[in-house]
Amino acid sequence: MVAGPAWYTPDVTTAAPHQFAIQIDPADIDFMGHVNNASYLKWVQDAVIDHWRALAPAEAVAQHLWVALKHEITYRRPTFLNDAPIAHVVLEKVQGARAMYQTVIKRGEEVLAEVQSSWCCIDAATLRPARLARDLIERFLPSAD
Repeated sequence: MVAGPAWYTPDVTTAAPHQFAIQIDPADIDFMGHVNNASYLKWVQDAVIDHWRALAPAEAVAQHLWVALKHEITYRRPTFLNDAPIAHVVLEKVQGARAMYQTVIKRGEEVLAEVQSSWCCIDAATLRPARLARDLIERFLPSAD
């Protein structure tokens, strides 16, 4: 596969959101009776990886790994044990081996948290950063053509 240029960023409005159902574990609940902030990081990681596995072909999934570089979380409302939140994941852009995601965690229409995160694609064999081929990126960010 030949990688697209490092600046390749299709129109973000063409990216379809991916929905990921979050399972709340009793261990996620803190001393105040709601989900501990650290649990949101695990949820975002699970949701982004699920997005990758849902759209990438099996060969690409086997050849690439993802590691988080940065998360910026804005907490809007507390989440509780009996809630059934959904993570809405959108890949905003790909730049070289990096991918920038927005994940919004909701309970119905109520926003619980908003997360901006950046990720690095890693070659599974060499464990070095790897750029994705343009045709693979277009599975996630179809061009507006």
